[in-house]
Amino acid sequence: MKRTMRITALALATLLGAGSAQALDLTKKRQNLPDLVLGNEEGNDFVVENKEIELESGKAYRLRIVAKGRQEYKFYATEFFRNIWFNQIVIQHLEIHGSGPPDHLEFDDPGEIAIEFVAIKPGEYPWSVHGLESKGMTGKFVVK
Repeated sequence: MKRTMRITALALATLLGAGSAQALDLTKKRQNLPDLVLGNEEGNDFVVENKEIELESGKAYRLRIVAKGRQEYKFYATEFFRNIWFNQIVIQHLEIHGSGPPDHLEFDDPGEIAIEFVAIKPGEYPWSVHGLESKGMTGKFVVK
C-alpha cells in the first residue's frame, strides 16, 4: 500500500512538473493584446479604450493596463484573475511572480502594469474600476 502511494505521488509530481514546464514554454509564444487604457491625456479621466477583450482558452497573452488619467484607479477583475494562470506581473520592468492572483491592481498616478498569463477557463468576466463604475469604467474579458 505504501509503495503504491509513493508511486502515485511521484507520478503526480512528475505530471505537475511537466505541466508547469509546458505552461512556461507556452508563455514564450504569448500574444500581445490591445492595451486597456484608463483615461486619456486630454483630461477625460473616465474614458476607456478596449472595454471588451476576447481571448482563447489555453493561449498565452500579455495585457498592458495603462492609466493615463489623473484619478486613483482601483482595477478589479477578481473572477478573471482567479481563472487565469499568471506567469508574471510587470511594473516598470520589475517582475512580480507568485502562486495566486492579486485582489486588484491600483494606480495612484499615470503608469502601466502588464500582466502575462494563460487563459484557462472559458466564460465572461467583468472588470471595473472601483468607485467609478457609474462613470462608465467597466468592461469584460470574454474567454472562448
